[in-house]
Amino acid sequence: MSPVRRIAAIALGAALLAAAADGAAAPGIPRTPDGYLLAVPPYRFEFPRDHASHPGYRTEWWYYTGHLGAADRTFGFELTFFRVGIDRSRENDPSRWAFHTLHFAHFALTDLEGGRFFFDEKLGRPGLGLAGADSSTLHAWIDDWSVRLDGDGVTHLLRAASGTFGIELALAPQKPPVFHGESGVSRKAEGLGRASHYYSLTRLAGPGTVTLEGRDHPVDGLVWMDHEFGSNQLAEDQEGWDWFSIQLDDGRDLMLYRMRLEDGGTDPHSSGTLIERDGRARHLPREAFTIEAHGEWKSPNTSAVYPAGWTLRVPSADLVLEVTPNVVDQELVTGGTVNVHYWEGSVRASGRSGGRPLAGRGYVELTGYAGDVPGF
Repeated sequence: MSPVRRIAAIALGAALLAAAADGAAAPGIPRTPDGYLLAVPPYRFEFPRDHASHPGYRTEWWYYTGHLGAADRTFGFELTFFRVGIDRSRENDPSRWAFHTLHFAHFALTDLEGGRFFFDEKLGRPGLGLAGADSSTLHAWIDDWSVRLDGDGVTHLLRAASGTFGIELALAPQKPPVFHGESGVSRKAEGLGRASHYYSLTRLAGPGTVTLEGRDHPVDGLVWMDHEFGSNQLAEDQEGWDWFSIQLDDGRDLMLYRMRLEDGGTDPHSSGTLIERDGRARHLPREAFTIEAHGEWKSPNTSAVYPAGWTLRVPSADLVLEVTPNVVDQELVTGGTVNVHYWEGSVRASGRSGGRPLAGRGYVELTGYAGDVPGF
């Protein structure tokens, strides 16, 4: 999950791409008033098709977070590519500058030993090929930032560089895709289509390079990838969300999200997924877990107050985790057209499961604490 509601409120490719994406969906899928497909059940994921772009839906993102180990230090990173449909009626416009789709990307690097956080963003339109998302294969890009599948159809190639920091990674999945929610749909709120089609590759691993302040660091990475697409996810009474991805040292992975309501409550459509060592996934409805926030950190940039730690419990797995930010200041303050602010950062986890000690690493995303609710 990632911030884009403001972009959608301000309002790929040509008609051929949109028609291809619509044709991949089953007939009779409901649409928004302006013609975008809604995420409704049932949906059957197919690969490699679903790694690619789905321009029939308003909003889509390819989201990578993880930890990269060098000889003398460890880095956390986020690299996310967003595609937002603005005006479907202009997709047939012969002008290559017709404003029907917006692409933007966020890139962040956390130097864990140095306690430093770096962030940059890019924004672009599909005109002249300077930004885009391919509807036939995994390839999203803005200028020289990109994610794509290698020629082997398996390896994910990531590249981004900004000023004093950058990454290049070649990552292969260690587990099969995990489908979140039920019947191919991850619900976020009550109502038709308030959902997304959402899958993850919870363990991508491989070599690469982190560049920081003129020095190249050879690294090995363990990375989490999310891909979501939909058109009408959030409800008006929702304030934001707290999202967690944790890679545990016993080989399991955990995803949880809490949809926060304006009255302080939790939306009953909050949910999660527990992924076993062999890749088998178990859907966790709202009543199957708890998230208890504690501590706080006040941003010097936005004055937003964020939680600074959490206790996660999954009673059916006898799992209790204490989750702590590795660096407290990992707030992304964006500018320009996007202009949304959220906390997205590297965390560590420790706890117990089945009476045995347990540790892990992960990422947490916190939205809605610093103004308008990001989302769509």
